[in-house]
Amino acid sequence: MLRPLIASLVLARLARGRRRPPPLAAGSPPPGESVSVVIPARDEEKRIAGVLAPLQGDPSVSEVIVVDDESGDATADVARSHGARVVAGEPLPDGWAGKAWALEQGLHAATGEWVVFLDADTRPQPGLIPALVERARSVDLLSAGPRFVCDGPAEECLHAAFLATLVYRFGPDDGRQPRPSRAVFNGQCVLGRRETLLVNGGWRRVRSSLTEDVALARAWRRDGRTIAFADAADVLEVRMYDSARETWHGWGRSLMGPDATDPWWQALDVVTLWVALALPLPRVLARRASRTDKLLVAVRWALLPGLARAYRSPGPGFWLSPLADLPVAARLTWSVLRPARSWRGRTYA
Repeated sequence: MLRPLIASLVLARLARGRRRPPPLAAGSPPPGESVSVVIPARDEEKRIAGVLAPLQGDPSVSEVIVVDDESGDATADVARSHGARVVAGEPLPDGWAGKAWALEQGLHAATGEWVVFLDADTRPQPGLIPALVERARSVDLLSAGPRFVCDGPAEECLHAAFLATLVYRFGPDDGRQPRPSRAVFNGQCVLGRRETLLVNGGWRRVRSSLTEDVALARAWRRDGRTIAFADAADVLEVRMYDSARETWHGWGRSLMGPDATDPWWQALDVVTLWVALALPLPRVLARRASRTDKLLVAVRWALLPGLARAYRSPGPGFWLSPLADLPVAARLTWSVLRPARSWRGRTYA
């Protein structure tokens, strides 16, 4: 009885894809509006040039601020050499997670009417900033999803399997306002009006969270604020991890949002992943599948062409990613049972 119920839930979620908003297209600089770009960075000397170089000379950008979060390398020097204003991060206060603290400092240092928060591993394309501003005019806070760059079939296979779990748990974005408990953001790219962010508590509201992006989206929805998620694959790329091993540990740590999700929803998410994603294919291979299992396997493979848009040149690893669903479900279940409290050399209570 459980399998048909979970299958119906997943199919209903996937059906929302018919009402997806159009993806972002490169825009023109907004007239008379100032935009600050804030980049939190901790030991990012090898990657930060990739996000800063496209922003240099961008007429849409009024200022680029890099918050150097007590880096032990040359992050600050690289940032200055690419024209960024470097804010030396203050020591981490009690009760704060590192990224939330860096984002908060960047917000207060910004002077633009709009503030775009980008991660150091993002690669903005021409026209990204005005496209974000234009889409954000009708909501209080906007987040955007990039096109992912993976290196090698193993990393690509794992990454795509992790990505599929988001679709199974939340469904494609259909432009409607989500309930607070189901709101999702991508912290790699967030945009809002500076004054609106400050009035609503900035990143201080989610200061202790290691999944501050999801926590912020849910806090704003609880307040009745409007949020949106945009497909920015045509104007934003990101190289998240350098190997399959990093993907396993990094995305596996955060993807379930364990410190921002109620226990009841965590339990339902875990059950959904096992029943609808991880177990149907092994049952089919073992010749013990029900009709529901066969349907779910067919749906999983049919989902791949839609997910391919999220990757630059998806290769064999991507198309074989359903084979990684079982270990990925196990990894995410472990992250719920034993949430990680260490990141970037810091351990939190």
